[in-house]
Amino acid sequence: MATNIGMMDSAYFVGRSEILSWINSTLQLNLSKVEEACSGAVHCQLMDSVHPGMVPMHKVNFDAKNEYEMIQNYKVLQDVFNKLKITKHIEVSKLVKGRPLDNLEFIQWMKRYCDSVNGGLVNYNPMERREACKGGKETSKKCLQSQASSKGSTTAPKVQSSHNARRNDVSSAHPSNQSVKVSKPPCPVPAYDAEVTELKLSVDSLEKERDFYFAKLRDIEILCQSPGIENLPVVAAMKRILYSTDDDASVLAEAQAMVSLHQKEAQYLGPIAEISTDEKENSDPQKRKDIVNLDVDALGISTLSPRQRVSDATDVHCSGSPLMTF
Repeated sequence: MATNIGMMDSAYFVGRSEILSWINSTLQLNLSKVEEACSGAVHCQLMDSVHPGMVPMHKVNFDAKNEYEMIQNYKVLQDVFNKLKITKHIEVSKLVKGRPLDNLEFIQWMKRYCDSVNGGLVNYNPMERREACKGGKETSKKCLQSQASSKGSTTAPKVQSSHNARRNDVSSAHPSNQSVKVSKPPCPVPAYDAEVTELKLSVDSLEKERDFYFAKLRDIEILCQSPGIENLPVVAAMKRILYSTDDDASVLAEAQAMVSLHQKEAQYLGPIAEISTDEKENSDPQKRKDIVNLDVDALGISTLSPRQRVSDATDVHCSGSPLMTF
């Protein structure tokens, strides 16, 4: 199961329209915006759809309007994550604000997780499970009404077209009352056809380029997760750029600062260690020379006779005093 996936995973490239159609078809809802799921009730029922009976639906509030009511729904969701040992972090403070990007990213992760559990194919009755929730029945009624109105709007053109067909049949029965008009075939517009073809080619090339660079970034991410180099400062700086969610130039500056700081620390610590080693090597022979000289002097003094010692002391005393004349 996909509990923690990187930001460069293909799950985060699923569009809003696909996400909304997946939610509406799975839970039989009629969401038009991703941020309408910010209350957390939709996320709880999505988890209930792949793990039936795991979510206490009587604690879920589909009528949550205030933040404290939404937070209760996310507490229920967090309890389910803990039971299933899912380590995904829920940024409740951002989701309850109704920001489109934050809610889109979290629902993209939810879709990836639900698809990884038995392929997302579970016999599930969303309306029946939603009846136990607070505001669940009203939500189901609104969805049914919107679906009925959409069906009525689609059947209206069919009725109008049937009336027009009857009129055409009546008019064809009396051709003498109408003048025969020859309809001209629509003339083709080659300029528009060429432009559409060019746009399609450009879209195809852009998609190929996007897939190419995505594959490169994915390879870099896998390389950065290697056990031998994942703790290096350069790799940490690369991860800082890869996993940044803000489109800000300061991210690059922070990554460069991480690398330069490590280089400065290496420069400060390296010469000190070398100098201390050199001084230690130079000081050891000097100490040995001093010890040898002291030993030689002591040996020489000990071999002199007492008379020679007195004579040497007298010579030293005389050399230090002025000459005397007789």
